[in-house]
Amino acid sequence: MKISKMIAMVVLAASFASQAFAKGQSNIVDTAVGAKSFTTLIAAIKAAGLVETLKRVGPFTVFAPTDEAFKKLEKKKPGTIAMLLKPENKKTLIAILTYHVVPGKVLAKDVLGLKDGTHVKTVSGKSVKIGNKHGVMVNNSKVVKTDIECTNGVIHVIDTVLLPK
Repeated sequence: MKISKMIAMVVLAASFASQAFAKGQSNIVDTAVGAKSFTTLIAAIKAAGLVETLKRVGPFTVFAPTDEAFKKLEKKKPGTIAMLLKPENKKTLIAILTYHVVPGKVLAKDVLGLKDGTHVKTVSGKSVKIGNKHGVMVNNSKVVKTDIECTNGVIHVIDTVLLPK
């Protein structure tokens, strides 16, 4: 009986958290922390010293790779994440993270209005290629969830870490 009550409380708490998550009542960083599926991204943001930047007014559009996306990167290039999180690689980490951010608030409906293959400039100064013919793609990463609105922008969840050339 106690276990079922605990499960009910967890479900209720998750429901409230997801409602807050959906309504955009937090900034980008706090929303990502609350989602629980971006722990590696949050660790990278902290290591890069970008927490305060991504909590500011914005607006920003963030293509947020999930923990699973980072696992794919780690499987492909073992040791990459640990290497990037080292203080001596902060500049490289910042370049990668800012490659995931576009200035302004770009919603899914805006992307669908773009010509397939449009290049969009990121905060890093480099461009990502947006595909929208067969679902939305950012370079070779599929957008798996769109329009998570935050107080200072929007998050689009992606399944692959974007690496600038």
